[in-house]
Amino acid sequence: MKIAINDEKRFRMAATAILLVISLLALFPMLLLVVASFTDENELITHGYQLLPAKFSLEAYRYMVRQAPTIVRAYLVTIGTTVIGTLASVALTTSLAYPMARKNFPFRNALSFFVYFTMLFNGGLVPQYVMWTTMFHIRNTYAALIVPNLLLSAFNVFLVRNYYTNSLPEALFEAAQLDGATEMQIFKKVVIPLSKPVVATIALFTGLSYWNNWTNALYFVQDPKYFGIQNLLMRIMRNVEYLRSGASEMAAEGVVASLPGNSIRMALAFVGILPILIIYPMMQKYFIKGVVVGAVKG
Repeated sequence: MKIAINDEKRFRMAATAILLVISLLALFPMLLLVVASFTDENELITHGYQLLPAKFSLEAYRYMVRQAPTIVRAYLVTIGTTVIGTLASVALTTSLAYPMARKNFPFRNALSFFVYFTMLFNGGLVPQYVMWTTMFHIRNTYAALIVPNLLLSAFNVFLVRNYYTNSLPEALFEAAQLDGATEMQIFKKVVIPLSKPVVATIALFTGLSYWNNWTNALYFVQDPKYFGIQNLLMRIMRNVEYLRSGASEMAAEGVVASLPGNSIRMALAFVGILPILIIYPMMQKYFIKGVVVGAVKG
């Protein structure tokens, strides 16, 4: 018994050491990103990326401060899109997965096949663009940032369905029905409260997708007031590269010759990912349980 305990202790210590090394390696690129955003542009060009800035500079963040009104608006657009899209997606996903998980639902197999079919086949980008712009007229609207591609994921539906099947016993539904509860009451008062891990998991997946999404605005939005933070950061980066390339009279006159390009890129990436770094630790306690239980085949 003592030998087994010692072996388990050594295994835990070794596993902890390995995971610590992996965690440090995962944090290393983020550290380089932050340091580079505070490094002078010429130093980045001359010496490359370093763990300690050879010459400290705030020029990248000064440039972003000058763009503050536009960046704040883009942040509000992205936050609103992420919140509304995530809530709508979670509501649709959990409600669609519920009848697929109920054994007494007569069309559960047909519905499951229909959802699974969408994982394998789609009409392609051009038919989607024509459908959304000519039939639903979502161009240059906030709906263009929410509805296409992200509102409902077949993978998330099956993840939730498997969680319902594996974690919620059928006797629980039967007991609620014996108490006179309707299907809607069972879903709202029994299923959802007991499904917090998987709901938090798909909310995290969906929220990350909405926050990092830039393709919807690229395809369906031309008005800058609908740009989210990712599209705005791409636009700012293109503007910086344009000015630095000497393609304008200002660059030719040296007005923006010292404008930092690489450090601005790093600063923009850090600003874009910062909210995710804040929110993710809060959701982590639900994340592992929701993925492991929901991924088990039902």
